[in-house]
Amino acid sequence: MYVKCIVVAILLVVADGFTVRGPSAPLVAPLGSSLVLPCFVDKPLPVKGLEVEWRRTDSETLVHLFLEGESRPEVQQQDYQDRAHFFTDQIQHGNFSLRLDNLTAEDEGNYTCKVYSQQDSGETEVQIKDVERLLVSGSSRSMSAYDGEDVTLNCSIDSHIKPEHIEEVSWSKTDEDEDIPVLLFLNNETFPQDDQYRDRVEFFTDEIPKGNFSLRLKSVRIEDKGVYICQVFAGVLSANTTVLLERLGESTKHGKINNAVC
Repeated sequence: MYVKCIVVAILLVVADGFTVRGPSAPLVAPLGSSLVLPCFVDKPLPVKGLEVEWRRTDSETLVHLFLEGESRPEVQQQDYQDRAHFFTDQIQHGNFSLRLDNLTAEDEGNYTCKVYSQQDSGETEVQIKDVERLLVSGSSRSMSAYDGEDVTLNCSIDSHIKPEHIEEVSWSKTDEDEDIPVLLFLNNETFPQDDQYRDRVEFFTDEIPKGNFSLRLKSVRIEDKGVYICQVFAGVLSANTTVLLERLGESTKHGKINNAVC
């Protein structure tokens, strides 16, 4: 009888054991989006006595806590309040995944999901490797050109987002109280916009696969002077850069330049 009791006790411990599982690879998501950090067990656990704790591995910051049958947002670290959520209706099924909203660059790093039951505990680690940024760069100085010359207004995507994921690039000119559309790249096609720029603006087509959406403006006129905006859209991401075009003097038929600033 004594031996049988020992065997039964061991079987109960094994039966209550569980394995905590997470993702098989680091997670990547766009800046500002929502991301699910997977954490689940191989069998449902009784909610009574269950505790699930999400923390930053590097700092031990408490991201979220499930305790005594409910989520406990009041104990979250402030940076994660209103941003980190359990799927509460899934906890009874052994799913302790966390949804993290409005991703920031500071969210990159390692997270630990620890699960405690009355009989056992386990954990898994989740890594947010890259929060995708959309960085758009232009010219660090103003551009200038003479009457009738061509000028290039720079706009390049400085990120690891592939050019084929760029949905739209629009060039416009800020003119007092309105923005004048200049040139549009949409669904891999180019569309000239305002009539004053028709046949005078173009992308460098061969450079687009490299993330270069610079604009060539031909036959510069006095009314072209001003601020140009290059706006880039990729999924939930968007970013822009501005370029100032200054027009200097006029060219003569003999190639001499009038250096007066207009």
